[in-house]
Amino acid sequence: MSEASQAAANKPPAPPWALDVRVIAQTAGVDPERGLSAREARRRLQRYGPNRLHHRARRSVLAVLLAQFKSIIILLLAVAALLAFAFGDNVEGTAVLAVIFLNAMLGFGMELRALRSMDALRLLGSVEATVLRDGEAQKISAAKVVPGDVLLVEAGDRITTDMRLFEANRLKADESTLTGESLPASKHCAAVPEAAPLAERSCLLYKGTHVTRGSGAGIAVATGMNTELGRISALVAEAPDETTPLERRLSGLGARLTWLSFAIVLALVPLGLAAGRGLVEVVKLAVVLAVASVPEGLPIVATIALARGMRRMAQRNVLIERLAAVETLGATTCIFSDKTGTLTENCMRVESILLEQGEVLLPPDRSIFELEGQPLEAEPQSTLRRLLEVGVLCSNASLHHGHADEQAVGDPLEIALLVAADRAGITEADLDGVWPEVREEAFDPSTRMMATLHRSAEGIRVAVKGAPEAVLAVCERVATPSGARDLDDAARDAWLERCQEAAREGQRLLTAAEKLVSHSDEPAYAGLTLLGIFAMRDPPRVGVRDALQACRAAGIRVAMATGDLAETAAHIAKQVGLCENPSAWTVQGSQLDADPLEGEALGAVLRAQIVARCSPEHKLRLVQLHQQHGEVVAMIGDGVNDAPALKRADIGVALGRRGTQVAREASDMVLRDDSFAGIILAIEQGRIIFDNIRNFVVYLLATNASEILLVAGATLCGLPLPLYPLQILYLNLLADVFPALALGLGDGRPDVLSRPPRPRLEPVLTRSHWRSIAAWSALLSLSVLACFATALLLGWGPQRAASVAFVALAIGQVLHVFNLRRPGAPLLVNAITTNRWIWAALAVCGLLILLAVYLPGLASVLKVVEPGAEGWGLIAIGACLPLLLGQLYLWYRSPAAKRLA
Repeated sequence: MSEASQAAANKPPAPPWALDVRVIAQTAGVDPERGLSAREARRRLQRYGPNRLHHRARRSVLAVLLAQFKSIIILLLAVAALLAFAFGDNVEGTAVLAVIFLNAMLGFGMELRALRSMDALRLLGSVEATVLRDGEAQKISAAKVVPGDVLLVEAGDRITTDMRLFEANRLKADESTLTGESLPASKHCAAVPEAAPLAERSCLLYKGTHVTRGSGAGIAVATGMNTELGRISALVAEAPDETTPLERRLSGLGARLTWLSFAIVLALVPLGLAAGRGLVEVVKLAVVLAVASVPEGLPIVATIALARGMRRMAQRNVLIERLAAVETLGATTCIFSDKTGTLTENCMRVESILLEQGEVLLPPDRSIFELEGQPLEAEPQSTLRRLLEVGVLCSNASLHHGHADEQAVGDPLEIALLVAADRAGITEADLDGVWPEVREEAFDPSTRMMATLHRSAEGIRVAVKGAPEAVLAVCERVATPSGARDLDDAARDAWLERCQEAAREGQRLLTAAEKLVSHSDEPAYAGLTLLGIFAMRDPPRVGVRDALQACRAAGIRVAMATGDLAETAAHIAKQVGLCENPSAWTVQGSQLDADPLEGEALGAVLRAQIVARCSPEHKLRLVQLHQQHGEVVAMIGDGVNDAPALKRADIGVALGRRGTQVAREASDMVLRDDSFAGIILAIEQGRIIFDNIRNFVVYLLATNASEILLVAGATLCGLPLPLYPLQILYLNLLADVFPALALGLGDGRPDVLSRPPRPRLEPVLTRSHWRSIAAWSALLSLSVLACFATALLLGWGPQRAASVAFVALAIGQVLHVFNLRRPGAPLLVNAITTNRWIWAALAVCGLLILLAVYLPGLASVLKVVEPGAEGWGLIAIGACLPLLLGQLYLWYRSPAAKRLA
């Protein structure tokens, strides 16, 4: 065999779009006129399997439950509970297990509700396909379509396989979920070059798209995961599940606290033995203090804070699948958004109509026409009305009047014309009765025009629409308010200039013309009268501009990643306010193919606000590059082509109404009303939640550390125990939880969206927070230790003195919540004092403290005795002194104090 022959033999087969349909049929072993036999179809179904995608497995109820226990803090508490039971302290062990159970049930309930809400968003009902089997057309479940099946499609059908067309009658398909292009793609039967990109493979229909116009027939060349949609779904499956920044931060905090617990045990055992205490007593105390170092309330309060944020967002149509994902948006530094259906409506609208007498505007918020600021009526025989009638007559779309549950069907451009005519009360049904259609000249790419001929009492009315330069070239007259006049070259050039000006603004144009003839066989494209030009646009979503401004104010960069041309993307970017000079901030998706990507090329990609001609692989790499350079990335999208990047991003945000099933399953969050503005609410809630989590962690650790320092200080001073083990658990499990929970439910500071995002690697607690924890805990413990020592000096006995220390520390910990206001915030009106949950927590804690003292059974278990009037006076001093000193310190750090200095 010659080298040429061997090379030809080794050459991979050409893809279906590059092959003649007869070769496709021969390879598939099917007769396009009869389709497969039922027997052959069953055989192929066994061989290739059902025509389904491999969806991401939903988490089971058991998996959601077990996930609640995957926390270092929970594991530490479980160990502490086991040790308590081992020492015979069943009350302490039961109390710790109660905390673990409560946290698990809270998290389980909220995540299970979210899981069920996400399931409800899945597509309902089975999709059917029309196939040719044994020479007869029949409807079957889409899952039973096999490679080689002959499929028949028409307007409104959802495509269930990748299919090679051998028949196309004015066929157009909406492929925006794959390509990002908002306008339908025209389809025909001729093969295209092998190197043609997906958006230019005009002889193929793809699974997941739908037919907007015409009809056709084709051969299934791929099913299930072998389709283009399946390939993208595989990219989603390959993208690893990312842990959120909050999960990483809390995990890091848990690891630190683990080592702190071990250190406490190792330090206190020899210290206690040296002080003459028994081994069992010392070990029990060390274990209790180790538990005290772990904020038992942290999992509970974090879960409730996240759940409350999730519930708030659900009320605003923002659905969260994972609790921890709520906070991550607060740390977001970069948002990537698709264009079609995300920044825009994915719905063409007529913005204006160019007439001879001027530009007629169609305000989006009012159903009127305006010319030079004044309302304009579409009166009978007026140019405006005749133009709107042509837009309806020369169309194959339908608005389904009277069927509110049905969507408009047809080409989006034609639908836009019908909607514009509907403003004037002009409908397809009314015009069909007056001017029944005689024949149609379908749109021809070579002429770029379409015409329909209609019978009337005066003769045959010819309605024409098409590209401006094409229609203008065959117009001889132009309609004016005073009647038609000749359209000379100068006037034609003036119209073309108006068209070019509108095109530069990113509008899509369709020109309408008409004429009256006596016979239906007369040429349609000659001797026409120009009526005017429809100027259309895929409008920005409501609230997008304001949302982008809010993102900039919050220090978040927003970029557009789209499959559209750079020019189209630039127009949208200017319109929504993404950037003022789009050309300076635009890169092509192909620039991401460079390997390695470095230097100025890398810098351009990282700075870009528009990435045009962006494929699914490009979007995925775009997210990865920004994550590698320290960004917390959110990806917003609705199409299949967004899914891999949605899953890879720190937070994937899908659109609920227009979003595809693949996109929703790859996401952490769904905007149920498709409002881009919902992202701002999510970012605000995310930041508030993290601030609240940080506040209550500082509070919990400071109060818990004060217990450790109090016991350690008393031991070092040779004093009796100021706190008993069960008293410490009582403080941690009850008194600390309620103020911490109240902090977690705060409404946040008013400037939460006016500051930049946190650094990606910033922990929950920074060094300054640890210093604050050390200072506050030292202040609390020294004040209570002084009370304890004073009580002993007064001869009150160890149990009464310990009761004074217990109550003083409990009240001091509760009042310490007021020391967490921001320095410089007003003393009486601030985020703490205006939080109604704080006052509720104070009331509950006050009641619990009184019960611990005066409820006989509880007081006996806790070993608390009534402190007496003098004891309560000492308690008041020890509990209030840290609050007074704390408020003086906050005033000292305030701007007012600095100005006085």
